[in-house]
Order: sequence, then C-alpha cells, then structure tokens
Amino acid sequence: MSDANHTQTPTGHAVIQGFLKTLDASPGVYRMLDQKGAVLYVGKARSLKARVSSYARPTGHSPRIARMIRETASMMFLTTRTETEALLLEQNLIKQLKPRYNVLLRDDKSFPNILVSKEHGFPQIKKHRGAKREKGDYYGPFASAGAVNRTLNQLQKVFLLRNCSDTTFESRTRPCLLYQIKRCSAPCVGYISDEDYDQLVRDAERFLRGRTTKVQEKLAEDMQAASEAMEFERAAALRDRLKALTYVQGTQAINPAGVAEADIIALHLDGGQACVQVFFIRANQNWGNRDYYPRTGAGADAREVMQAFIGQFYDDKDPPRQLLLSDAIEDADLMAEALAEKAGHKVEILVPQRGEKKELVAGALRNARESLARKMSETATQAKLLKGLSEALDLDGPPARIEVYDNSHIQGTNAVGGMIVAGAEGFLKSQYRKFNIKDTELTPGDDFGMMREVLTRRFKRLLKEDPDRQSDAWPDLLLIDGGAGQVSAVHDVMCELGVEDVPMVGVAKGVDRDAGKEEFHRHGGRPFALRRGDPVLYFIQRMRDEAHRFAIGAHRAKRAKAVGATPLDEVPGVGATRKRALLSHFGSGKAVSRAGLDDLKAVDGISAALAQTIYDYFHDKG
Repeated sequence: MSDANHTQTPTGHAVIQGFLKTLDASPGVYRMLDQKGAVLYVGKARSLKARVSSYARPTGHSPRIARMIRETASMMFLTTRTETEALLLEQNLIKQLKPRYNVLLRDDKSFPNILVSKEHGFPQIKKHRGAKREKGDYYGPFASAGAVNRTLNQLQKVFLLRNCSDTTFESRTRPCLLYQIKRCSAPCVGYISDEDYDQLVRDAERFLRGRTTKVQEKLAEDMQAASEAMEFERAAALRDRLKALTYVQGTQAINPAGVAEADIIALHLDGGQACVQVFFIRANQNWGNRDYYPRTGAGADAREVMQAFIGQFYDDKDPPRQLLLSDAIEDADLMAEALAEKAGHKVEILVPQRGEKKELVAGALRNARESLARKMSETATQAKLLKGLSEALDLDGPPARIEVYDNSHIQGTNAVGGMIVAGAEGFLKSQYRKFNIKDTELTPGDDFGMMREVLTRRFKRLLKEDPDRQSDAWPDLLLIDGGAGQVSAVHDVMCELGVEDVPMVGVAKGVDRDAGKEEFHRHGGRPFALRRGDPVLYFIQRMRDEAHRFAIGAHRAKRAKAVGATPLDEVPGVGATRKRALLSHFGSGKAVSRAGLDDLKAVDGISAALAQTIYDYFHDKG
C-alpha cells in the first residue's frame, strides 16, 4: 500500500517562490498559512510581488521570520486600490484572525467621554460610553471611568450643572441633596434662570476645551463685583467655585502648555514581552493614561510592535491631531494619511527629540517600563500558583485556561449563570460570560438544573465553533461551585457531549461553611482538602469568590432591568426620548396602554402614525 496519503504538504521558501508568477506590483494584503490552513501571518505590501519575493529568499531573515517561512504551506492574496487601503485591511484582518506571528492588541476596550447633553432645555452633564447618538457635545476620550468621575466631580463643584436624568428632573418639587452640598444650581425647581444656567454650560464647555484662563478671570471678576455690591453669600459661592477650579488644575499630574491635543504612546520591550503606555492630552490637560500588553508575534521589534499597535488601537477610535511616539514606525506617512482620512483632520506622527514633547514621552516610557516590570513579576507568581494547582489537583500540567462557574438567583427568579476565566495573566475579564437561564421547565432554585443548562450551552457552542480544539478557547480545568451533586450533574453533561476528558473539580464550602475548610470533589473519587494556609487554596478561593461576585453582579443587573421595565419597551418606534415623553405625559406605562388614540396624538413628539402604532400594539393583540 502506498504511503502517499501520509506525505506532508511541502512548506518553506520554495513554496512561496511558486506564488510569484501569479503576482504583479499591485498593493494589497497577503496571508501565510500552515499545513492545517491556520493563518500564521497577515501583512500588507506596496507591491505584493516585491514583498513575497523577499520571503522566497532562502537566507537573510530574522529568526522569527525564518521560523514563519519554514511553517508556511500556502498563501492567500487580496489586492487593493491603494497602500492606505491595504494598511487598514491588514489591521482589520489581524484583529479578526489573531495570527501567531503578528503583533496583536489584546485588550481593546472603548473609552468613556463626558457628554454635555442638549436633549433638554437645561443641559445635563454626564459620563458616556459607546456610540455617540445622543444630541450634545462630547469631550474625551478619558482613560478610565475613574478619570471621568474625578473630572465630573470637580466640574459639578465649579459649574453646578445637573447630572440627574430628564425623568427625575421633571418629577422634582424640591431641590435634591446635590443643591444642598453646592454641587448643582437646582434648575429643576427654578432656583436659576435659563440665561444664567446657559452661561454655566458655556463656562463648563470652555473649561473642557482648555480655555480655563478665561473662566478663571470671569469668576474672579464676578466675585469682586459681588463683594463690592455687598452680596457676600454670592461672593462666597463664587470663591468656592474658583477654589474648586484651581484644585482641578492642580491635581492633574501633567498640564502641558505646548501640547493642546495629543496621544503620547510609549513602548517598552523586555524578554519578548511588551508594554505600551498611552496618555491622553486634551485641552492642554491630562485626561488619564492606560497600559496595554500587546502580544509581540513571537518577537517582533519595536518598530513593528508600535506600528501594529497604532493601526489596531485607532481602528475604532478617533485619533487626535498629534501622536507623540517613543519609537519610529515603518510607514509613518502612510499611517498619518490613513488616520487623517478616518478623523477628517490632519494627524501628525512625531518622535520628539527635545523640549516638552520629549519630556512627555520620557514620562510615559518610565510608566511603561515600571508597568511591565510589575506585570512580569505578577506573571512569575501566577506561573508558580498554576504549577502548584496542577500538582494539588493531579493535572497533566499547569492549566493555561481555567473556567469557574457559579449561579445566582433569589428563590429561582432572575436566575443567571456566571463563568469567569483565569490563566497565566490572572483574571481574563474580557472572556467572562453570563448565561440568562432560559429553561422554563426548571423548578425555581434548581441549582443542578441551572448548572446543567449553563455547561450544555457553553460546550455546545465550543464544539460548534472549534470541534478540533485548535483555539485557546478550550479550558484545561473546570472549577464548579458545589459538591458531589453539582459534579455529577456536570459530568453527565460532559459525557453527553463527548468532552469528558476536560478535568473538572467541585469546590464545596466544607465544615461550617468556613473558608479554609473547603472540600474538593472529583467524579468517582473521594472528597479531599488542602492544608490551611496553602497558597494554592487561597488561589482557588480567590477564583471562586470572583465567580460569585460576577454571577451576583449579573443577577442584580437583570433584576434591576426587570424592575425598570415598562410595557413601552417592546413598542416599535418608541425609543428612550419618546418613552420619556409618554411616561411624563401619562404618568405610567399602564396609563399609556389604556390611553385613547387622540390622547396619544396630543403627546409632544408623537406623530399621528406613531400614535396609531402604539394604540394598535396595546389594543390589537387578539
């Protein structure tokens, strides 16, 4: 019998050479694939033929590129009209396919903004995250919710703008506590005129645009005038506002005079690991910083890491007018052109060599260096714990991915299952999942039934998306909150699905439900315990507590949503603004459902057609 079936697909530079005759000098994107068809690398080229011919050479490559070429069994190509288009497509594909040899930005959350909402006669100031659909002016980005909250807190002290919802505003008959503590001017009960409130809004927006000097001068003038007119209470209030404004400026660690709007991006590489620090400078103020730990694609150099980071970071964010970098990138002009096209204004990419900008980058670089040192130290500790866990639970090796499951409900209502994930880098919060319990046949409070549903849904999806277990989404260990009963229920599910080879351990509270006396259960084995004070026991407790916290949070959110639900939530064409108008007019969702057609037409913002839709929704259900 011939062994031709066992012949492996050829790989290497000779295979790449074979693609050259099909290519021309067009710009585009190429993919390098291994023998199983998995994407190893995505790249862009000004000329596909020239770039691919460089890979077809047998020598002259860095160790990383040489390894990649050796594993390449096939290639795919997409031509584009311009190199800029190729650059954007390349970063999109990298984020989507996560190839092994590409630099990958793993933690890419959206950023909060401050919104001065203009949906109402008395604008509201609030934190905003997500799509900018609401009418108003947006200021940001801020690096974190904490950075926004600190700024909002100070803005309230200085400008006394309301932060209550429109519904709360309309329903008030007396000023709230914020007025008493001098954080709001109480427009809800007419304690300030429309004109004076508009002036506060204009001052707040001047501050958020960086024109603080004018605001300070005006406050000082008004305070002086009030004092001369012997309006001492008003003068004292203005003095407090001036003091608060000075405090805001004093608490910001960086207030660059010569940089109005920029992101400062500094990269530190050490032992194949990378940390990128991003500082947001807007309106000559520091609006916070955040660190990122991109995967370096098996050892890319600083230029490639920085280029990939910028391309992926701004894929779904508006770039500022300047990027100040610690390291030059390969295609600075091209990247600047792509970002300018996206932003609708010129974007400069600079590597400062002197002056204030150089100092700003040096500060960010120091942060990156310190953050990476901390991260590497935590990773070493985590590796030790994972090794200890594998020994304690008799696993084949340290688990790369641990999934921990817990349920939360009140007597079976608003039941939610929670899954948290831990690994070599600690808790992987972007991987957490909640499961709204859907089985209506379950007896309320049936924890075994809930756990069965959660695990069935989780592993059915895994089997559908990755039956060959190629991805890192498959767990090496399951920890279940519960004892022998829960373990047995989960074991049955895993057997039904044919994945009983995934190790699974139940963590029960043990004697007197005392932390430290936990019992561990495995299917078909006797319960066992770890000695008190064992670091591995603390590690398991931390994971179980995190799963419990996450499940309770998901349950509370579901309960709160159910409490705030109204019959209007499902009516087509009724969004948040119209819902508010209807509730304000009729007083409750129930009253809206009973309203006549003419009454519905009388509501501000409700057209005759929408009034008919609402009326039909509640009256034509038979």
